[in-house]
Amino acid sequence: MKHPGALLFLAACLASIPAAQAQIGIGLPEIPAVGDILGQTAGLGEAVGGSLQDVRRLRIRDLLRTHRRELEAGPGGEPIVRGQIVALGASAAALEGARAGGFDVVRSDDAGELGAITTVRAPRGMSTRRALRRLREADPEGSYDFDHLYLESGAGPVVVALAQSGASNHGPRIGLIDSGVDAHPSLVGAIATQRAFAGETAAPASHGTAIASLLIATTPNARLYVADIYGGAPTGGASSSLARALVWLARERTPVINVSLVGSRNRVVELVVARIVARGLVIVAAVGNDGPAAAPLYPAAYEGVVGVTGVDARERVLIEAGRGAHVDFAAPGVVRVARGSETAPVRGTSYAAPIVAGLLARRLGAPDPQGAERALAALREHARDLGARGRDNVYGHGMVDARSDAFAAP
Repeated sequence: MKHPGALLFLAACLASIPAAQAQIGIGLPEIPAVGDILGQTAGLGEAVGGSLQDVRRLRIRDLLRTHRRELEAGPGGEPIVRGQIVALGASAAALEGARAGGFDVVRSDDAGELGAITTVRAPRGMSTRRALRRLREADPEGSYDFDHLYLESGAGPVVVALAQSGASNHGPRIGLIDSGVDAHPSLVGAIATQRAFAGETAAPASHGTAIASLLIATTPNARLYVADIYGGAPTGGASSSLARALVWLARERTPVINVSLVGSRNRVVELVVARIVARGLVIVAAVGNDGPAAAPLYPAAYEGVVGVTGVDARERVLIEAGRGAHVDFAAPGVVRVARGSETAPVRGTSYAAPIVAGLLARRLGAPDPQGAERALAALREHARDLGARGRDNVYGHGMVDARSDAFAAP
């Protein structure tokens, strides 16, 4: 039996996260390396109750109600940008026909041999579903889909994890798709570049900054290439922005890309992911926090993406973590991070993914299919088996070992 009062309280706590994200501390102390920063906190899992899938639905419903002019619910209740379609490989003739039919081509970006990633706006008075159907019928060779929104996959309070950066011009390159990253002194030298994909300038927020800090804690001399797909906008986190960010990071030749976001399956994003993985880039993504009975979330569930779950202090899977064939590895999902002069706990699969991404980046100097497979094989070899013997749908291949000599920081 569900408890509506507790469920609404938990939903309210999740809805309050953006306000907390703005409270980034300054003058934080130097944080030790990964072996010390990943101190875990026991007992937090039991504090999260209720239906996690219902909590997500309440969060989405609140998002749609607050931004009803910009967003609407898709066929499965997922949030999509109202009246907007994203296309990949649409022909010039198809786009000209769309314009003649009253569609507005908002922007189009070259994606190399994939064609172009194009955002199209439906004519006034035409529903988003009808617009998608019409474009698909007119151009069967192109790939069209709703512009789905992706949400951050952190479940608990978002606090900034700050490690002293030892980045150099010759450190591993890691791509980060999230919010913008704050310019904190402890991250000076770690950010190689930061680019906005949802607005004119990047908008730093706590979630992206925390993920960046965990990447640096795992791989202290890494250079981060940050793609902000939120920009503080109601339509932030859209599939069109995610696809463009992936193409940009592939062109920047970042061998590992961390995505601690979750959303619905999208044709355009799926095609971009497939091409990038085939080139030898490794995409690491959190499996999400909708609970063990939830349907797989994306991009973690795309073929070839490394899906990461989180475990607590006793190396038990987080009760909110997703499960399924897309789970590849487990990493600490309950960590203590710096806040002011003290530390505070955070939890969620968001915070497990960058640990795996950082470990892989230590072994990959450039995109390379064979090198990527060797790095993944080493990670599997040194993972500690948890749960059922062998690979399983809860822990994947097991718990990664950040202290293994095979992944010693260069």
